[in-house]
Amino acid sequence: MDTKEKYISPFSTRYSSNEMQYLFSESFKFKTWRKLWISLAKAEKKLGLDISDEQIAELEAHAEDINFDVAEAREKEVRHDVMSHVYAYGRQCPKAEPIIHLGATSCYVGDNTDIIIMKKASEILLAKAAQVIKNLKEFALKYKSMPCLAYTHLQPAQLTTVGKRATLWMYELIQDMNELQHRLDELLLRGAKGTTGTQASFMELFEGDEEKIKKLEKIIAEDMQFPGSVAVSGQTYSRKTDAYFLAVLSGFAQSAYKFSNDMRILQSFEEMEEPFEKNQIGSSAMPYKRNPMRSERISALARYVITDSLNPAFTAGTQWFERTLDDSANKRIAVAEAFLAVDAILNIYINISSGIVVYDKVVERRVMEKLPFMATENIMMQSVKKGGNRQELHEKLRTHSHAAAAKVKLEGGSNDLIERIAGDDAFPLTLEEIKKELDPALYTGRASSQVEEFIKEIADHVLEKFYVAEIKSELKV
Repeated sequence: MDTKEKYISPFSTRYSSNEMQYLFSESFKFKTWRKLWISLAKAEKKLGLDISDEQIAELEAHAEDINFDVAEAREKEVRHDVMSHVYAYGRQCPKAEPIIHLGATSCYVGDNTDIIIMKKASEILLAKAAQVIKNLKEFALKYKSMPCLAYTHLQPAQLTTVGKRATLWMYELIQDMNELQHRLDELLLRGAKGTTGTQASFMELFEGDEEKIKKLEKIIAEDMQFPGSVAVSGQTYSRKTDAYFLAVLSGFAQSAYKFSNDMRILQSFEEMEEPFEKNQIGSSAMPYKRNPMRSERISALARYVITDSLNPAFTAGTQWFERTLDDSANKRIAVAEAFLAVDAILNIYINISSGIVVYDKVVERRVMEKLPFMATENIMMQSVKKGGNRQELHEKLRTHSHAAAAKVKLEGGSNDLIERIAGDDAFPLTLEEIKKELDPALYTGRASSQVEEFIKEIADHVLEKFYVAEIKSELKV
């Protein structure tokens, strides 16, 4: 069947990066299986089993050149993927064939490989998230003092700054990064535990020498660059590990979702825009449209990840005793696609955050439209200082504010609140004195300082820990 007649995941064709796709590829999976078999054989030889240097060398010589055709043909006969690859490896390594997979069960290669993949995939995500933080840091510093409308309930509230808002996006993503690093710090190999986790097969191989069995796991863990193996397991590592990691990935999705929704709303307000390329088409019917399609894609993928995070939770809860195979088909989809989707989300996040467009005149205009209402408390205080009655002034400000708002909303007029106040003899202020209270910088509080402090005390430390090198994200679509 032609590939155009088959379903192909959009993660492969549209969204995820090549480096993340490779980690979940057949090639990486089966090469890692062979590395684990080599590590097992080396450890067993070191601990006294009858395994020769020649056998090890033969295994190492064919660690990368996997004979997929042989394995696939064998699997059609025996319906077992691990034994099919043991067979295929043995065909290439006839001298080592008798000792491949010695003492191990399928989960020795399957589960340990899954853990190795999660570790490497997480490291990719941390590096990409660090690039987003770097991009937003530069943006936040550039706009740390630019006043803009803040919103509660999606209604205009007191002012903030464009840069301060960016720190909110940064902080949530930083929390996700720290949580993912915590999970990596706790991550251990399944190790060599045998069929039900008792290591009975290794007790047989090493004639009951428990110290050798413990050393075996230690050697393999060090070889795979892990601090150790889990203390106990059934046949598999606890599926709660998958649930923990996907919960963190859901967190990344949530943070990016928040950012993308803010961007979509700001683009509707015409205050800010995601990058829009010269020849990009916003609508097939409306040539003038500049749709926030990248932010929308983040939102779409984020919903998928958040929902997908339930899969390993259900799987973890339904593993009977030492294991049941209803985890396998679900796990190979749910875990892989969660990482692929978050990779895609971060690729888009990098792209947007490296080129956010701010329309400062629109931001200023929208601030000035609402600022007279926000300035009423300052105007009242200044009037009281000059002998005005606070309670009387408060009532007049309420009346004038509602009248000005009605003129704007019902008549489509401009906000004339300041002129109304200046024309009211109850306020002992001139029009010029009142207008002095209309400086937006008076209403942004410590926003500018908060940006600087946040970057110095938090963001810079995160970048020092996680930033590797400049990552540019060229989106496929």
